[in-house]
Amino acid sequence: MLVMGMLMPLSASLVQWFSTRQMFIGLMSIFLVGTLIAGFAVNFPMLLAGRMIQTAGTGLLIPTIMTTMLLLFEPHERGKAMGNFGLVMMFAPATGPTLSGIIVDLLGWRWLFFIVVPFAIGSILLALRYLENVTEVTRPKIDVLSGLLSSLGVASVIYGFSSVGTSAGGFTNPVVLLTIILGTAALILFGLRQQKLAEPMLDLAVFKYANYSRGMFIFVVVVIAMFASNIVMPIYLQGPMAFSAKIVGMILLPGALLNGFLSPVMGRIFDKIGPRKMIIPGMIMLMLVMLFYSVMHPGISVIIFIIAHILLMISISMIMMPSNTNALNELPKRLYPHGTAISNMMQPLAGAMGVSLFITIMTNGQQQALDGTLRPSAAQVNEALTAGVHHAYWFATVLIIAGLVMSLFITRSLPPEEK
Repeated sequence: MLVMGMLMPLSASLVQWFSTRQMFIGLMSIFLVGTLIAGFAVNFPMLLAGRMIQTAGTGLLIPTIMTTMLLLFEPHERGKAMGNFGLVMMFAPATGPTLSGIIVDLLGWRWLFFIVVPFAIGSILLALRYLENVTEVTRPKIDVLSGLLSSLGVASVIYGFSSVGTSAGGFTNPVVLLTIILGTAALILFGLRQQKLAEPMLDLAVFKYANYSRGMFIFVVVVIAMFASNIVMPIYLQGPMAFSAKIVGMILLPGALLNGFLSPVMGRIFDKIGPRKMIIPGMIMLMLVMLFYSVMHPGISVIIFIIAHILLMISISMIMMPSNTNALNELPKRLYPHGTAISNMMQPLAGAMGVSLFITIMTNGQQQALDGTLRPSAAQVNEALTAGVHHAYWFATVLIIAGLVMSLFITRSLPPEEK
């Protein structure tokens, strides 16, 4: 997430510096090199370096693919295209842990990387044979200072928020606090500099388009709720609910799989009925699930948890792709690379902030519940953790309500050249 967040602001410029073929083949080659380094790693630093190189490839590839889809498909067809893309993005994380467990048990951890190698090579060969150039090469001037400010800002914010849950004192820890302040200051300076450049590295003019700003707000709210819930819910299920990690995985798997399979369906529906009739009901469903999580207790049946998580993932599939696609549809073609770069940059930022905020709220709620108890029993600890989880989900409910209010102002987007 750290490397991906650092590279996302650069993607808008790089997409305009290289052709579609050059970008795809180059980035897949970088990913292949990282995969081989990780697979042959002899120590942890080498393994970590391989993973970071992998991310350098995939992190820049995602906005490249999204920009290409915006150029290939007309606005009334983009929901279907983005839905198919969403299927890949959601299905892979849902099935990855299960497949990884089988591979590690049967073949060993190195094969997590070696098995990927033929697919990477196959993708490169297919691109060499079939991939056509779609993006326009304009070679805008790349401002070095902007690159340094964006990398420093994004990396510091993600690292700072990600360290909250593992650092003594949380947000009051001097290292955490200074890192977040440094990152925020760097991002502010980055934003101010972009307004002064004739060719900004990341054109913040995208936020002048109302539907883009509204869509990104909703997108960030849902990402925060989703990332944070993916952390908090397993803690609760393995704590007060006393389920094993394998059982927790089975509880969460149906919803994750359904989310992936529904993504193309939601894309087609979006093309037909537009964003409002999907996002508003999706936000209401998501709010109800958050309300359920904010009052849940260990006596609830596991079936109820499975159903709640399925509803959670259905609501997310109704919101994330439509809000993101509708936001990008509002932009003129020249801003496509910038709009996709900002959208993809927000995901790791929102994820890191959401996880840290949820964990902090949950921990503080648990400590308040245990305040004055010198030697709490296991039952008291579980009861306190339940109280902390309730606090975290009440906070999530407030965020979702804010997103619901924003969704009331969403309209169906058309690019400026078609209005």
